[in-house]
Amino acid sequence: MGKRGSRGRSQLLSSLSKKQKKHLRDFGEEHPFYDRVSKKEAKPQICQLSESSDSSHSEDESESEQEHVSGYHKLLATLKNVSEEEEEEEEEEEDEGEDSAEDDVVNDEDGGDDGMKEERTAESAEVEAGKSWAGEMAQQLRHLSTKHNHLKDGEEPPDTSQKSPEGFIDAKHESLFSLETNFLEEESGDSCSLKTSQDPFVQHVNKELREKEIQAVATNPPTTHQLKWPILGQLVFSSKFEKMETFKPPKDINLTSLHLQKPLGSTWTKTNSQFLSGPQNSSTPFTPLQKELFLIMNSYRDLFYPERTALKNGEEIRHVYCLHVINHVLKANARVLANNSRRRAEKLGVGDDDDFRDQGLTRPKVLVVVPFREAALRVVQLFISLLEGDSKKKIIVSNKKRFQGEYGSDPEERPPNLKRPEDYEAVFVGNIDDHFRIGVAVLQRSIRLYAPFYSSDIIIASPLGLRTIIGAEGEKKRDFDFLSSIELLVIDQADLYLMQNWEHVLHLMSHMNLLPLDSHGVDFSRVRMWSLNNWSKYYRQTLLFGALQDAQLNSLFNKYCFNSQGQVAVRNVPVTGSINHVLVQLPHVFQRMEAPGLASVVDFRFNFFINKILPQYRDAVMSHTLIYVPSYFDFVRLRNYFKKEDLNFTHICEYTQKSGVSRARHFFLQGEKHFLLLTERFHFYKRYTIKGIRNLIFYELPTYPHFYSEICNMLKATNRGEEATWTCTVLYSKYDAQRLAAVVGVERAAQMLQSQKSVHLFITGEQ
Repeated sequence: MGKRGSRGRSQLLSSLSKKQKKHLRDFGEEHPFYDRVSKKEAKPQICQLSESSDSSHSEDESESEQEHVSGYHKLLATLKNVSEEEEEEEEEEEDEGEDSAEDDVVNDEDGGDDGMKEERTAESAEVEAGKSWAGEMAQQLRHLSTKHNHLKDGEEPPDTSQKSPEGFIDAKHESLFSLETNFLEEESGDSCSLKTSQDPFVQHVNKELREKEIQAVATNPPTTHQLKWPILGQLVFSSKFEKMETFKPPKDINLTSLHLQKPLGSTWTKTNSQFLSGPQNSSTPFTPLQKELFLIMNSYRDLFYPERTALKNGEEIRHVYCLHVINHVLKANARVLANNSRRRAEKLGVGDDDDFRDQGLTRPKVLVVVPFREAALRVVQLFISLLEGDSKKKIIVSNKKRFQGEYGSDPEERPPNLKRPEDYEAVFVGNIDDHFRIGVAVLQRSIRLYAPFYSSDIIIASPLGLRTIIGAEGEKKRDFDFLSSIELLVIDQADLYLMQNWEHVLHLMSHMNLLPLDSHGVDFSRVRMWSLNNWSKYYRQTLLFGALQDAQLNSLFNKYCFNSQGQVAVRNVPVTGSINHVLVQLPHVFQRMEAPGLASVVDFRFNFFINKILPQYRDAVMSHTLIYVPSYFDFVRLRNYFKKEDLNFTHICEYTQKSGVSRARHFFLQGEKHFLLLTERFHFYKRYTIKGIRNLIFYELPTYPHFYSEICNMLKATNRGEEATWTCTVLYSKYDAQRLAAVVGVERAAQMLQSQKSVHLFITGEQ
């Protein structure tokens, strides 16, 4: 039977001219000009592919969709579809036990026919060469035809779940959330707002930078300008690009002027109603703080807001940046879907028009960094609320039950009699697991949770969750290509990462917007030119929210934010310091160190402490001395020194077990241990009241200003009558200006830093 198939092909070859044979050898099929005319439209002769090839559509379906498919996919279809005649021959050859090659190159048809082989003619050799070439071409085209290409309706996009860090597969919703197989629906609203030049999103993504501007960024000093806004206070506008524009908030704004994508104009009013007191005008459904923050966000400038607190305005800020995130994603996706519709209507092939450049090198557009799973849960709930609103038609949320189970919390798990400060309760509410990451795909009225990263629009993760994926140099399993096209980066509660591991944040920022190592199936004809030029970091907007002015946060904002639109930082100075909240009568001695440079300040502080401060506290009269150490590295250095000198001390850090903490507190209270070394992280995570303190030493000023007053007020837990012997010593240098101002106030800090005296005394709690 295999011989019969070979004979039929030999007769076919003998009827071909030399030009036809050459075309068959080069392209693996007959030229359409030489197709034999019949009542039915004849299919071109093609080579056979292995069964591993993608399943094709039926003949009727492919004919009905033929007018919408580009020339690129017509070529792909000719390599993937097998004619009916060859299918019959395949069945006959399979009956003879002939196996097809795994590499898609067809073996000799007579290879399994009882060892009987006929001599190949020159023509048959040419056909075999054509088949081999066609098989290789089919393999390459299948590799190149991936999710970013414009596929036919109903055709499943390639599975990218294998690249997912979570390994999650959701085949049921894969086609639903694929941008490439969907088109803009009329009911979801037109994209007229995307076409107007007044839309900040359009102005931002369509802005074309010049090579000279990019080169000048490295050498140009930033241009700065200060403005004072009613609510945010002192703002510093800065930019390294030539043009820098500043603006002031208008008194009244309406939703129309903000260019919100549907349905956000209607859903935002209800979602944000909890923060609006009294009857509000529907045209301005923002609080005064939200209005000013959103105006800066919507201008696509980088923003650093260091006054976000969990007790006061944390949720208010979370609502407004979630609105900006969803607005950005909906606009970006609407542009892609609209271009899909235009390409299909205009019958354009791949790369026919640069107007369709609407994507990055990878699909993820937004990265939201939050510290705990509880924060991720609230962000996702806000996304759902903003898309759903009060409409009767619910949106599709896939994997919602699994998400609530993994990111929710059980109230019964929390100890019932745990008494902690209000700010502690607000920060450590709900599920406080800090190792997580989740991809979110958004498409019109649908949200897909646990989407593979390369099929996601938004990634919500903690710094630790991202670090385990990014890995370190030299590791085999590491991936950071999904960060290559991030257009909007939100870092919320940034101060908490100082208490977790700040190195994870710096590691993340150093891997943002790098060129990907793999193509990940991108259609380069749809990629924006500034992404191809590796200029994505100049278009990325970074929103940084924290609870304090800190040198490390400032460094992060200044070093890793390159937005061509410019940067805006809130720089309000503290008028009163946290020392005003100390209730006990206590003398505070601030000793200034004259460190020669920032690089040597750590060593200088250690030597200053052991040579000038510690000898004053070695006498038995100065027992019950608590040494507060913000840095864990300084803590380890001091602990090793105390052990080496055989000093009578105990220590508590964030890694100390509960039994060790109890013993250390008991020994210190009873006076069996002269010194107690305490780390700032332990106080942050536990907030225990340390009893028995008579003398305080702040090895360095606390990261959180209110920790200063909290530690000082612990002295009131000591036996009464000992107030006269209490002491407090604080070490500081000119490099601690921000922390010093937060403790004593900006005016006092300026005097202390400029004064010729190195010792300053303050007394609190006086009647």
